[in-house]
Order: sequence, then C-alpha cells, then structure tokens
Amino acid sequence: MQKPFRMSFLACLLGSALPAIPLSAHALDKVHTAKSAAVAWAFVPLDVGLAQGIFAKEGIEIDITAFAGDQKMQQALAADAIDFGLGGGPSMAFSAKGAPVIAVAALFGSPKNISLVVRYDSPIKSVAELKDKPVSSSAVGSLTAWLLQRASIAEGWGPDGIKIVALGGFDAGLAALRTNQVEAMSSSVEGGLLLEEQKVGRNLTDMGKYAPVFITHVVFARRDLVASNPDLVARFLKGLFASIAYMKAHKAESSKIAVEALHETPGVADRTWDWEIGNFVADGTFDAKALGVLKQSFVEMGMMTTAPENDALFTTQFLPVKP
Repeated sequence: MQKPFRMSFLACLLGSALPAIPLSAHALDKVHTAKSAAVAWAFVPLDVGLAQGIFAKEGIEIDITAFAGDQKMQQALAADAIDFGLGGGPSMAFSAKGAPVIAVAALFGSPKNISLVVRYDSPIKSVAELKDKPVSSSAVGSLTAWLLQRASIAEGWGPDGIKIVALGGFDAGLAALRTNQVEAMSSSVEGGLLLEEQKVGRNLTDMGKYAPVFITHVVFARRDLVASNPDLVARFLKGLFASIAYMKAHKAESSKIAVEALHETPGVADRTWDWEIGNFVADGTFDAKALGVLKQSFVEMGMMTTAPENDALFTTQFLPVKP
C-alpha cells in the first residue's frame, strides 16, 4: 500500500520542480502568406494582424511575401510556395481554368482603391477630358484596363474612347506620365496621394464609380490545404478578419503600421484609411450581384468565353467568418 503512495508523492515532487509552460510557448502553426502587390493598402490587414499578435491568438505564425502581380502570386500558390494569398477578384478566373487554388473569402468591395492619376500641373480636371487620350493600365485584359473601358462607356464613347496603353506596374506608368507619353496612369489611391504630396501627380478620380458593385480583392488558398487542414484555413480567416475589425476601431495604430509596411507618409496613411476602410467585406461573404459583375468582367476582359459556375471560383465552407 505504501509503494503507490511513494510513487505518487515522487511524481508530484518532480512535477512541482518543473517550470510551468505557458500556452503562448506552444509552437504556432507556421503559415506562408502573400500579397499580390507590395504597396496595396487593402492588403495591410496581414501586417496589422502580425504586428498586433492577432494571428498568434489563433495559434498561427505568419510570414508575408509580396509579389509583382496576381499572376506571379498564383504561380507561387500552385507551386505550394505559399498557403494563402490576398489578390484580385478577377484572378478567380485562374481557379475556373483549373488552377489548384480557390477563393475562400471576399476581402474588398468596389475598386474604390484604384484611381486615375494625372500630372500635378495637368489641365485635365475630369474623366470627360480623356477622350482619345492615352492612359496606362497594368496589362492587356487586366482589371485596370477593364475599368478604363467601363469609364469610356460611361462617358458615352464606347469601349475604345480612351486609348489604353498597357505598361505594367506603377513605376512604368509613372515614367510614362512624367515624360508625357500618357495623359493619365492607373494607380492605387494611396499611390496617387503620395504623388500629390510630392507634387508630381494627383488623383483625378477613383474607379469605384465605374464598378460600384464588385469584388476587387479576395483571399485565396490552395485547394489541397482546404481539403487537408480546414481548421487551419478557418483560423487564418478568423485572424485576418479580426485584423480588419481592429483596423476599423484603431485608425492611429493601423496607420502607423501601414507607414512602416508600405513606406508611405503618415498623411497618406491617414487619408487612405479614411478613403478605403469602409470597403472591406466584414465577414468574407461573396455578394451575389457583385459576383455577377465579376463574372461579366471575365468575358469582357477576354479571360473566359462564358461565365463560370460559382463552385469553380470559390467556396463558402468557411463563411461567414466570425472573428
């Protein structure tokens, strides 16, 4: 009868000698995330969630990579180099074409974060003055090119009323703007605000008015990850949308993180927060009308010949997200 007692006593004694291991010391699940553009404010929730420990509360440790465009990010997802990517809604067409990737949540509504920038001293004051003028877009068949076509149609000029010049990214567009090769360039709103501070350019308009119901950005995940580890996907989304909720309630703190992540000024960060914060999707749900417009854009951009079915583009398995 004494032996069990001695064993129990010894176990308790040894247990009391060991330091308590806090929950926070447990290994977190390592998750590789990416942005399809390095300087897009709409993707700052990743940086906010990392800086504020929001993902860690979900048992996740994230790293963040930035790519030069959606196509490169989609390639990284397909190669298993990253687990989740924040990118453009139009890139959902890759999924419909057989890419091993699926959208798991809607992130950002109308393209209120995309703008047209003219030179700071340009006499042009409205889109109505861009008829037959050269304007840069990121690529042929891109979202920015499609939005320029929508702007041209809205002005009554048909899809070719604005001369679209596909130059690539921000730097190429800015170089063409500086040298008068184009009268305006497609940009992010925050990029235009920064150029305004530098007295190089100014935002002429945001493009939200040309697609007021739309899905500009979504969250992508690898299909194999969704199938093999749905709990990780759910926890990542909870962390991401909790980060968005934090941003909405903490402008100053979020702007400080944006300044560091995007290498912009406090003034630009604050003005961007004011302009764009309301366009985040609160719970990741895909709006039916916005999906209809997005599918229409696939056909109009020449990405697909017919509109795909919903299940080829996204899953509702994790929606609505409730942080």
